[in-house]
Amino acid sequence: MNTALWIVQVILAAVFLMAGIMKLSQPADKLVKAGQAWAGRVSSSTLKLIGLMEFLGAIGLILPKLLEIIPILTPVAASALALVMVLAMINHARAGEKKEIVSNIILLVLTAFVAYGRFFL
Repeated sequence: MNTALWIVQVILAAVFLMAGIMKLSQPADKLVKAGQAWAGRVSSSTLKLIGLMEFLGAIGLILPKLLEIIPILTPVAASALALVMVLAMINHARAGEKKEIVSNIILLVLTAFVAYGRFFL
């Protein structure tokens, strides 16, 4: 089980790290042109906050457990990212973007798996 958790953690960290860096480094209009219509519905500061949360969450998925320095932060980071996915699903649902919700559900399930596994297993 530990190996499965590590595999999922690394995959999630890569996904959220790339997403966070993209949101932190790109203006909203460029993200909208890249197919992320929701970026045009939020303020620039909200977009940067989401990017920062994803970036820090990605780091939190790996480093605390890997370095055994406050390892409880790994499931806390996974739980926080799961909450981000729930909020993203609400945002997409309000805009009628059903296709985008699928990826949020997948990431929600994977982050919940990590959170549960690192909290209780």
